[in-house]
Amino acid sequence: MIPAAAPIVTALWVAWVLYWWVSSRNVKATRRQESLASRAAHVVPLAVAVWMIAAPKLPGDFLGGRFLPNAPLTMILGVAAVAAGLAFTVWARVCLGRNWSATVTLKQDHELVRTGPYRLVRHPIYTGLLLAIAGSAVVRGEWRAALAVVIAFVALWRKLRLEERWLEETFGEAYVRYRTEVAALIPFLL
Repeated sequence: MIPAAAPIVTALWVAWVLYWWVSSRNVKATRRQESLASRAAHVVPLAVAVWMIAAPKLPGDFLGGRFLPNAPLTMILGVAAVAAGLAFTVWARVCLGRNWSATVTLKQDHELVRTGPYRLVRHPIYTGLLLAIAGSAVVRGEWRAALAVVIAFVALWRKLRLEERWLEETFGEAYVRYRTEVAALIPFLL
């Protein structure tokens, strides 16, 4: 690994977490929120995925072999993916405004946002997170990081399905139409 790549990735994630925390303080009141058990069903796998990528070494060197070359281009592409993914989440967060929450939640006077990145995908924060996690996995370059991307995808897909159900209950035909017009995570595909 290029020595500078890992600290850059860490700095990007730390800056993102700080922004996320600061911006979380200005949201609408909650009307409906998922249960603690439901939240744990996606938070715990995401935490495991992050640990699998961030830990210097896993016990027993679990899946520690490389799947990508330890080359400058690989590191540059990984860092670029992290930066692009996190920037995409910030754009989505700004467009979502006071409707945002970390948990599956409906807010008072919740609005169906279809501007900015929401024109491209219905869940751009998850799209950006997956791109950033994949970029982090590229920088790590080990099989455990590739597995972590799969775990993160499954966790976010589970959360997405719950949000979709709640949004359809809240917005009815408007959300059904939105779902038929805009992909969930990958523009024009998924």
